[in-house]
Amino acid sequence: MTDAASAGAPQASDQYVQSLARGLAVIRAFDTDHPVMTLTEVAARTGLTRATARRFLHTLVELGYVRTDGKTFALTAKVLQLGYAYLSGLSLPQMAQPHLEELSLKLGESTSAAVLDGADIAYIARVTTRRIMNVGITVGTRFPAYATSMGRVLLAGLPPADLKAYLATAEIKPLTPRALGTAKDLLPVLETVRAQGWCLLDQELELGLMSVAAPVYDRSRVVAAVNVSLQAQSVAAKPDPDAFLASVAQEIIATAKLISADLSARG
Repeated sequence: MTDAASAGAPQASDQYVQSLARGLAVIRAFDTDHPVMTLTEVAARTGLTRATARRFLHTLVELGYVRTDGKTFALTAKVLQLGYAYLSGLSLPQMAQPHLEELSLKLGESTSAAVLDGADIAYIARVTTRRIMNVGITVGTRFPAYATSMGRVLLAGLPPADLKAYLATAEIKPLTPRALGTAKDLLPVLETVRAQGWCLLDQELELGLMSVAAPVYDRSRVVAAVNVSLQAQSVAAKPDPDAFLASVAQEIIATAKLISADLSARG
């Protein structure tokens, strides 16, 4: 099976419904790089046979989660309902959004919030001023945690046993020529992030993109991260780039503290 079908799959048991797992694998096979696929492509990405993939795809078509023109398949907006129950019951995005909007207005830059989900971060809130990445980011977008400023903040906040488990299983590789490439390289970076309380990422996820992130706490536990996205060229053009980045760090830390206070005030 390919990653889309096998990543994180539990061992078979009398509590495990394989057909449901395969159906979800078909849905997850569609992403930014594969928004429209043929039957053959879906089968290849999920590790399913063409006959099995066909049955799941046409079931999803009947249920309204997938559309087809007879040759290719694509997800419909109905799949958003699958995540709506989670998002509607999660107060963090609603609490973070106004603070992100205020920070974005103040700095004139895009801001985001994300949580750790397995080896990735998942965006739960975002305010966009302009697109500065090749890949568009929306709520639900995922990136490898090690390669993002918010991911490093979240990893730095993990209990030692959880961080050890992450490092033992995560596939860490450089995504740009400026990026770190091993777990050994990542550890001292996380120690610095943990000590200073924020993270600067300099063109390690995508060339030309910088970001500054800080942790959001629910009492003493890191539950999310917030960041500001910056154009490296714009930062370099500042009279004092280091002073500018330090000021951005203080702003994102202050925003994270406001969100943390709102979470703690829930009681």
